[in-house]
Amino acid sequence: MDLNILRHSCAHIMAQAVKELWPATKLGIGPAIEDGFYYDFDKKDPFDEQDLRKIEEKMQEIIQKDLPFNRREIPKEEAKRIFKALNEDYKLILLEEIPEDKVCIYKTGEGFVDLCRGPHVESTGKVRFFKLLSVAGAYWHGIETNPMLQRIYGTCFNTAEELNTYLKDLEEARLRDHRRLGPQLEFFDIYYQEAGAGLVFYHPKGALLRMIIEDYERSQHLKRGYQLVVTPHIMQTELWQTSGHYDYYKENMYTFKIEDKEYVVKPMNCPGHILIYKSKLRSYKELPIRYFELGTVYRREKAGVLHGLLRVRGFTQDDAHIFCLPAQLKDEISSIIDFVFETMKVFGFDDVGIELSTRPEKYIGTEQDWQEATLALEEVLKERRLPYQINIGEGAFYGPKIDIKLKDALKRRWQCATIQCDFALPKRFKLTYIDKDGKEKQPVMLHRVLLGSLERFVGALLEHYKGALPLWLSPIQIRIIPLRDEFNDYAQQIKRILQDNNLRIDIDEADETLDKRIRNAELERIPYILILGKREYETSQISVRKRGMQDLGRMKLEELVKRIKQELQKEIY
Repeated sequence: MDLNILRHSCAHIMAQAVKELWPATKLGIGPAIEDGFYYDFDKKDPFDEQDLRKIEEKMQEIIQKDLPFNRREIPKEEAKRIFKALNEDYKLILLEEIPEDKVCIYKTGEGFVDLCRGPHVESTGKVRFFKLLSVAGAYWHGIETNPMLQRIYGTCFNTAEELNTYLKDLEEARLRDHRRLGPQLEFFDIYYQEAGAGLVFYHPKGALLRMIIEDYERSQHLKRGYQLVVTPHIMQTELWQTSGHYDYYKENMYTFKIEDKEYVVKPMNCPGHILIYKSKLRSYKELPIRYFELGTVYRREKAGVLHGLLRVRGFTQDDAHIFCLPAQLKDEISSIIDFVFETMKVFGFDDVGIELSTRPEKYIGTEQDWQEATLALEEVLKERRLPYQINIGEGAFYGPKIDIKLKDALKRRWQCATIQCDFALPKRFKLTYIDKDGKEKQPVMLHRVLLGSLERFVGALLEHYKGALPLWLSPIQIRIIPLRDEFNDYAQQIKRILQDNNLRIDIDEADETLDKRIRNAELERIPYILILGKREYETSQISVRKRGMQDLGRMKLEELVKRIKQELQKEIY
């Protein structure tokens, strides 16, 4: 059976159950969505977990009755009379928005009526395998000035096996949720009440993880001919008016005044890189010029869309801008794709999806520029025989783009790498180079990120690995546990030797049992645990436990160092 029809029917049954339990509740909308369905309700008191159980029980009663879904097509004015009598204010609003003279309603049971195009299954008895999942707030029509409704999410499948598999995957996703793992592992936190929503605070381990990622990125960019730059966090409004951001992106920008001059807290790094390019006369022999910056930007996101590290108000991009000759464009695009694939592989993401996004409704530049830019991106994908899907109208306002989305351990897609081809900003900023014929010509500009937002990428890493990061990324690679205080000096000696081998170590000297300290290290996902006692001290050895492999036995320190270096070599190269 078609899942969309099944799920839409289940949403309808849920609405009927809610109305039978709480008759004063007003109905919003209830569509099928990718993994299930939802329905919005205007109810005075909030739904809780016990209410969800009551609704499920009532739904089962309705399903057991096997009530037919009776469809009627009626004049809109008649529908208005029906829903006015039922005191369904939101249905009346929807009716005003429908241009047709006739509308469809569905009736089930003694008196439940819903405004709905359908289709539905034949009867409620066809819906058997469902589960209500959660409750969230949702503004009517998604507009913040409208009333806040309660949205109940659920899912529905054709078989019990499909439902159980989905619920199992959902539980696994919950256990991997970076919003849970981050604070639990002391990587980061977001202090909503004290500092404000959407602002990330990295604790020592999280800051160290970021440093490891950033150091890797810097070294790889330098190897590939990029030049490092740093640009200010605030710049005058005129710059953003020239770039077009002020007209096309102002609602997402923070602005303020200094001495009657308006400034913008940068939401993008590109204008700053453009100014550096413009700082002197350029020759065709210099191109391509590749600027790279780990640039922190700020965007004015609405509170309702903020989500852990995935959607924040302040984040850092591994941002690069390439200024090149038209003849170099395709080679540069292809090189970026290689760079993305190699980087994703190092971080453990072998599976990616590619999307090509075309010109949106609001854009700058000429149609010819957009055609040339889109063609360049598409030709590279085709020549490399890379499968991709087209997202019509989803490009940036200044150019089309390739998005490369990684897939994690649960096969979920994460937006990371982007390659944007831009003819418009070089024109707006009057960028030039002197060609071999001595004439001024305009370069092409490529905007690109590899990992994208470092915040989002850290979230993806934590969920992909369930917090158990690879050895090279683990902020603490080895924890040393001396059995008693008399072995603390030996632990410090071991720590110094390991640090001299560029490994990251800490020592747990807590006054707790050995089992408790080992358990703590396992909960923190520490890759290696070294236990030091009398026998280890007397034989100049260490007892080694590896995450996921339990006890590796006693060995000389040199043997462990060799083993770890071999492991690191495999992970990074």
